[in-house]
Amino acid sequence: MKNRIAVLITLMLGTAMAALDSSIVNVSLPVIQKQFGASINGIEWVILGYMISFCLFIPLTNWLKNRIGYYNLFIASVIIFTTGSLLCSLSGNLSFLIAARIFQAIGGGAITPTSLAILTDSFPKEQRGSAIGWWGIGNVMGPAIGPTLGGVLTYYFEWPSIFYINIPIGIITIVMSILFLGFLKKQPKLKPSFDLGGYVYFGIFIILLQLSLTMISDPNIQPWQYGVGLAVSLVFLVFFIRSSKKDNPLIDLTVFKSATFINCSIIILIRSLALYGGLFFLPFLLQGLMGYSEIETGLLLLPNALMMLLLRPYAGKLADRGVIRNPSVVGIVMIAISMAEFAFMNSESHIWFIILAMAIRGFGMSLLVSPVSTSLLNAYKCRPNSYSDINK
Repeated sequence: MKNRIAVLITLMLGTAMAALDSSIVNVSLPVIQKQFGASINGIEWVILGYMISFCLFIPLTNWLKNRIGYYNLFIASVIIFTTGSLLCSLSGNLSFLIAARIFQAIGGGAITPTSLAILTDSFPKEQRGSAIGWWGIGNVMGPAIGPTLGGVLTYYFEWPSIFYINIPIGIITIVMSILFLGFLKKQPKLKPSFDLGGYVYFGIFIILLQLSLTMISDPNIQPWQYGVGLAVSLVFLVFFIRSSKKDNPLIDLTVFKSATFINCSIIILIRSLALYGGLFFLPFLLQGLMGYSEIETGLLLLPNALMMLLLRPYAGKLADRGVIRNPSVVGIVMIAISMAEFAFMNSESHIWFIILAMAIRGFGMSLLVSPVSTSLLNAYKCRPNSYSDINK
């Protein structure tokens, strides 16, 4: 049990570091834009470059874990992410910052899926829901407190501090990985062939899709132009799906034969849009429209984070007992209610109305994440644990 707790803490630290970076930058973008004298279209690539690189690296994790093993993959990912954070903090111009963010995302793209896979292999099925609940605190708390922490650090210590904060966390994660993840070295290493064609199709699809969606907000782009971009991206998506039917595909799409897996994936997609999209716009709503300061905005976002911190372990225990559907439905309804409250916010909204909306949002997220994630993993992972030494 002690070993499992140490493994869980190690994975939580790595995941929290990567998840935190997904939102901590947003509040600092106006300051970075002013310092570098960049345009809106230029500064957005601090986010877009990270997102595209992140998406392009995630499909490689399965192939890499077979080649080098979970242990080496996780530690290498943390080292790359930590090094990328240092380079970001030392950036003297926008181009260098964007390049550093792309490098940083190579590590960030592997940390979360690798840590979740290690977690799944390290805990028996009856404890997996609770483990995911605790692990998910880091995964969800990062985006939740990111805007708050980013505003505080930028206000008091300037924007490079939002990247410096990753360095000590990364070092601690590396040391703990060496101490507590050594059992993963026993994983047999394979040499599967690399699906280069599938990866090319997937990469073109992701890049064209992201560029096309970005063009929608550009007044200089005609509708037919981004329409063509979306159409071509979908063509490469079809190519990618067809290429996955051959041996050793880049991504095993047969998992979508499970109706449970499809339903859980759709729910997670919608949840992610609500989580990341909502938290991206909330600081602009509170500061720009409602006139709150950076510190006040951070405090108003805390009920959302605190509610998730308190309820995620409980939701995990429900998942362990097989209670999946009812908490998930309640979570979805609560999130919908909070989004409706946000829609009616204006400059005259009382502060308690905002706090209530944040608390309801956190309550809904807490009930939704663990049960759905556990159901998805159990639908896919039918084989017994591969690395059972930790359970002894």
